[in-house]
Amino acid sequence: MSRKQQLLKRHRRHKRVGLLIALVVLVLLGVLVAWWLPLVLAVLGWIAHEAWFADHLFYSPRDDYQYSFPPFTQQPKVHLNAGRLRLDEGVILDDGATLVLALQVKSSWLGRFIDPVVELSGGDSPDRQTFERGVNGLRYLNLSEQGPALSRGELHLRGRFCRLLGEPTLWSFTAPPLQQRRVMVIAPHADDAELAAYGLYSRADEAWIVTLTAGEIEAEHYQKMGLDRAEAARLKGRLRAWDSIAVPRWAGVPQDRCVQLGYFCLQLAAMQAAPGQPQGSREADLSDTRPLRQLNAFILPGDADGAPTWNNLLADLRALLLMARPDVIVLPHPTLDPHPDHLCAHHAVLQALEGLEWQPETLLGYANHLHDNDRWPMGDTGTGIALPPCFDPGGSMQPVSLPLALAEQRDKAMALGMMHDLQPPAPFKRRLRRGIQRLLAGRKGSVYGENEFFRKAVRRHELFWRL
Repeated sequence: MSRKQQLLKRHRRHKRVGLLIALVVLVLLGVLVAWWLPLVLAVLGWIAHEAWFADHLFYSPRDDYQYSFPPFTQQPKVHLNAGRLRLDEGVILDDGATLVLALQVKSSWLGRFIDPVVELSGGDSPDRQTFERGVNGLRYLNLSEQGPALSRGELHLRGRFCRLLGEPTLWSFTAPPLQQRRVMVIAPHADDAELAAYGLYSRADEAWIVTLTAGEIEAEHYQKMGLDRAEAARLKGRLRAWDSIAVPRWAGVPQDRCVQLGYFCLQLAAMQAAPGQPQGSREADLSDTRPLRQLNAFILPGDADGAPTWNNLLADLRALLLMARPDVIVLPHPTLDPHPDHLCAHHAVLQALEGLEWQPETLLGYANHLHDNDRWPMGDTGTGIALPPCFDPGGSMQPVSLPLALAEQRDKAMALGMMHDLQPPAPFKRRLRRGIQRLLAGRKGSVYGENEFFRKAVRRHELFWRL
């Protein structure tokens, strides 16, 4: 069982206990006070839960984030005075550096019900970065676009529904060379490359998009069209295979550099555990990858028998790495992103690189899912991305922040809108919850689409981690 599954199981257990206690209290109130009172309180309690207590937050907002950055990372001296952040006299910031500011954030009482926000102003790139409701601990702001304003002494920080306390600490990370490079993005599923790195790969001199699985499971939306479970899964797999090849064309990536490997969703871990044993689809009644590879521009080793095995996956990746010879590989982060297919994708790339004659200059990790916080990146579409929760000071982390102009954000949103998996409407309960949160908690959805990933992924930064 993954760490996220363990956390979710514990969360649900605590929730059941809380509901049982609430039920006992309501019954007593009905007996001792009035029969109708439990009904009214139950409705009000449910509304309050949906507005303020429905987030999957598997840690206390009072916990400090615990980052460990590489030794000898530059730490320019800064001071925060009356909301103005200033560098020490004579400090010069490196151009293009990723800037991270650590400081204590403490929510006001309203910040327990409305998301606390730190506003950055004074330069050409005003920003808002959002934190957990009830936050009271060490947090890390992304100041990467604020370097010019900070150098001029014009950067102002203001907390809304929170206060900024203590003496801040600034880190400056030299960005790896990403311009005029060959970039390969490893996507466990169609849309992972766009969610994490559309801005990065759309700027690359040469970009390759390699999607490992067809993402065919959980096809209930297509069953509503009258298809049985296997037919719906096969249709969804075909659509997402098409998406993985076609959507990167929006960013100018040629079709012959977009590859769909056609392995099956949530089967990579089983493949890794028994490298020579085929692992067919859980739902599509398929055990051959070749029907999902028909749009590829060339033959790969796994096409010889179509067997969905770990050995074939490694052979496919090695062939692609030698063909593309990427300078930069972008792949899921091994500790931040808990999705089992994402973790296996990371391991597969590293194993494929072992002993290979071509080695990349840079590995960049991304996180499209988190263990601890299902809303991260918190805040609204178009705003900045603060660093995610991290409670393992033993692992050294080096962030790389890529700014996206508004036009790039819109192009990214359109790419996501082409992805079939992000198109179905949200369930009624989720839409109702969002309506309640919009009215009572001040949250708003994305103008680009209903799916939560439009809010999470269409931001003024793309955040990576140098591995």
